[in-house]
Amino acid sequence: MSETCESPLLDVLITRRSLRRYRPDPVPRALIERVLTAAVWAPSAHNRQPWRFAVVEGQEQKETLAGAMGAALRSDLEADQAPQVVIEADVARSYDRITSAPCLIVIGLTMVDMDAYPDEKRSRAEYLMAVQSTAMAGQNLLIAAHDAGLGACWMCAPLFCPDVVRAALKLPEDWQPQGLITLGYPAQERDKSRRPLEASVLWR
Repeated sequence: MSETCESPLLDVLITRRSLRRYRPDPVPRALIERVLTAAVWAPSAHNRQPWRFAVVEGQEQKETLAGAMGAALRSDLEADQAPQVVIEADVARSYDRITSAPCLIVIGLTMVDMDAYPDEKRSRAEYLMAVQSTAMAGQNLLIAAHDAGLGACWMCAPLFCPDVVRAALKLPEDWQPQGLITLGYPAQERDKSRRPLEASVLWR
């Protein structure tokens, strides 16, 4: 499939990149609200809209979050008996990515409005529906950010320490952090490729 397309929407999808370096310029509140609006118009299971967002702009809050997540990362790597040089590099890289972004958006889910079942099988399926709904909201956010001239990157790190993220940002107890999106005006360019369409598709 050619990456040259006459569809403006498909062009936005194809040209989006995960960018991790940003200019120091703050992101205007109107643009943040614009990408969040795109996020909340994602499809969701039963239309329950289980996604939740915490916007972090203050440098002190970024450093608190980065420090807490870095401590959790260090603990995990030490338990894995990783070399100290690897631990220090990973922790430093995580801290820099979080604290250097002009804006952070923690994306999470809540089960408060989802259906409840007495059995594990259906309960697990309901939880996964909330996860999928939240992921679709995150994708909408990333696409809208690119369309607005912003760079963004989804970090999965909160999945490894959701309680740490919740405590660091004083989030409600029912919020379950799923990802951390860094956001800002890009200070880098990246290229990417995809496998041929036929490598991922079966026709029946």
